[in-house]
Amino acid sequence: MSGNFQYTFGLGHVGSYQASSKPYLTSSLTVPSSSADPLEIEFPNVSRFVIVTNTSDASDPSRPIRFGFSENGVKGSVDNNYVVLDNGETFEAEFRVIKVFLLSDGVYEGSGSIVAGMTGIEKTHLLNNWSGSVGVG
Repeated sequence: MSGNFQYTFGLGHVGSYQASSKPYLTSSLTVPSSSADPLEIEFPNVSRFVIVTNTSDASDPSRPIRFGFSENGVKGSVDNNYVVLDNGETFEAEFRVIKVFLLSDGVYEGSGSIVAGMTGIEKTHLLNNWSGSVGVG
């Protein structure tokens, strides 16, 4: 066996993604209209999973929101690298990210909530979030 290999705690540490995660929750977010700057939510650690919900009341006029992983992505300034959620819709996936960006898909403000599971991996291990280009947003 080679003595040169050192398994370290970080992005490649499988156990960090298998273990139960530390909860992160923020709700009652006001999502700015599409003409404003996106709302940036920065996590304290690298995430194990992310759940984004458009909490706009179903009785309100349609208030879709966009979410993505960069400001450029949700603005659509490079490509449209975002997911659109209509009133009451939720998206859940296992992503290792340190930021999520939210922006209304129309002229009205929307509302949203985010639930995420935090690994024990410090966010400094993921030096860059995503740029909003090449299909990553």
